[in-house]
Amino acid sequence: MPESRTPGRRPALLLSCSVALLALTACSSGEERPPAPPTGVTAQSSSATTVHVMWKRVKAAKDGEAVQAYEVLQAGKKVKEVDADRTMVDIVGLKPSADYVFTVRTRDAVGNYSAPSRKVAVTTLAAPAEDGQPPTRPGRLRGKTNGSRAADLRWTASTDDQRVVSYDIYQGDAKSHTVDGAETRAVLTGLRPGTGYVFTVRARDAADNLSPASAPLRLTTARGGGGGAEPEDFQVSVRKDPKDKAYYLNLSWTPPRSDGLVAEYQVYLDEVFVTTLAGGDDARGGRARHTVNLGTEEGKTYDVRIRPRRPDGTWGAFSMERTVTTGS
Repeated sequence: MPESRTPGRRPALLLSCSVALLALTACSSGEERPPAPPTGVTAQSSSATTVHVMWKRVKAAKDGEAVQAYEVLQAGKKVKEVDADRTMVDIVGLKPSADYVFTVRTRDAVGNYSAPSRKVAVTTLAAPAEDGQPPTRPGRLRGKTNGSRAADLRWTASTDDQRVVSYDIYQGDAKSHTVDGAETRAVLTGLRPGTGYVFTVRARDAADNLSPASAPLRLTTARGGGGGAEPEDFQVSVRKDPKDKAYYLNLSWTPPRSDGLVAEYQVYLDEVFVTTLAGGDDARGGRARHTVNLGTEEGKTYDVRIRPRRPDGTWGAFSMERTVTTGS
């Protein structure tokens, strides 16, 4: 006699399995969503044996987990790890006049890793001759806060019997930034609103000799807001490169007048965001300039505009819209 079955038992079993499967998926899906990789990664040789790596802070991972740490990789191998509140580190013990490639990845609180950031290549400085003489102390450190999250520092250059290769900027006792030895200015971002800071600067030569610290500079960031009107006198033109046959969009503008330094802009073509420009406020002659590759298609029309990021991190107003056509 065939085995009897109670009506409805099989669907109930399938339903319970489905519920279990959904529960398992729900439990595991969050842990499979890694954080984003760091952006804005740079690497600068600050001596014959040291490279300074910097990046932008990553917010919480896609699954809501907090960022716990950043790992710096050299040729895919981890060489340094720092806590989530740091966005820069020195890689030491390198070889002089050697080529290196670095990436940075994010780790969240449950151990998920981001993909590596874009690769940045750097060559360490040449080994100096025997040198035990440090550079002189940087002079006349001065500056101002730019809105609630940035500061602009300037100082008088140090001298050295060989060459000053970099300047290290300190917030209190911690190094926070490095610039090339030819520079006597640093723009510091990522500061906290309404917070007091004490900055000093030290010069470094190729033998890693450090100068005495400059006189301290005390600044307090604004409590909020950022100011920053739209970029002024925004102009565009198109040129064709005879070598690659591509059309290039030439942009120029006067940086907006505000209480803070604008060092980042977004470019929109036909209402679509296409790229971010960094460093536009380091303009000479009062105007900033940039070029965007439009490809090789002729007779294509674009509506172009840009907008600045205010010192407090929010986006400012758009520039006037300009229209160009390739090949016209």
